[in-house]
Amino acid sequence: MTTLPFALNHMTTPGLPLDAFFALARSLGMTAVEIRNDLTGNAILDGTPAKDVAALAAEHGLTIISINALQRFNEWNDTRTAEAAHLISYARDCGVKALVLVPVNDGSGQADGERQANLKEALSALKPMLDAAGIIGLVEPLGFEICSLRSKTEAVDGIKAVGGETTFRVVHDTFHHHLAGEPAIYPEMTGLVHISGVTDSGMAIADLRDSHRVLVDENDALDNVGQIRRLKAAGYSGPFSFEPFADEVHGVADPAAALKTSMTYIEANT
Repeated sequence: MTTLPFALNHMTTPGLPLDAFFALARSLGMTAVEIRNDLTGNAILDGTPAKDVAALAAEHGLTIISINALQRFNEWNDTRTAEAAHLISYARDCGVKALVLVPVNDGSGQADGERQANLKEALSALKPMLDAAGIIGLVEPLGFEICSLRSKTEAVDGIKAVGGETTFRVVHDTFHHHLAGEPAIYPEMTGLVHISGVTDSGMAIADLRDSHRVLVDENDALDNVGQIRRLKAAGYSGPFSFEPFADEVHGVADPAAALKTSMTYIEANT
């Protein structure tokens, strides 16, 4: 049995206020969390000052490993520039290590040539902004067929094309890795792993959505255990962060017990 460096994304328990979310992570022996900018009524959207978030994390003995996320990052324009500047400064001011970068996911920007050019444009613009703040950019390819960046290979190629190897890393999301059907992994370029399972093995891959993402257990159809084993064997030693989106996880009466069960299962099998 191994002890994995688990982390907790606020999407696991979106209804918990930040203080309770931090306390939950600590109760599970975790020292790393991810906060989000898409949870209504919670930090960051509720206007909580960055310094208050930093103080709360310090009080709980936690490192905030990422803000999740700058959406549509590879559609670079004035709006995106402003959003990026806000999130990067917020991350810097609350001691966050990285900003997750999520690509356009609506069927646009997918043409060969166009998507690579858009990626490089965005990475080139983000690089000096992130470097100035000392923040890592975590590029997260999504496996959905309508996504403009599905491939980790394409993400890594784009990062290298702009000389961004010290500024950017990729996110290996076990759900999206399965959906994308791309066997390649890049442990040396991976800055974060998101883990979630799917238990309805009868569904077509193309029909899977975030709403199907639950905690990993013995019924997992995504081979989280195999993916984690492979990443570890290849040298990845960073955090494995729980990121389930399913309503049944968000509504569980005892999230600590549910998470502990999943952690125990994963550790016993990897």
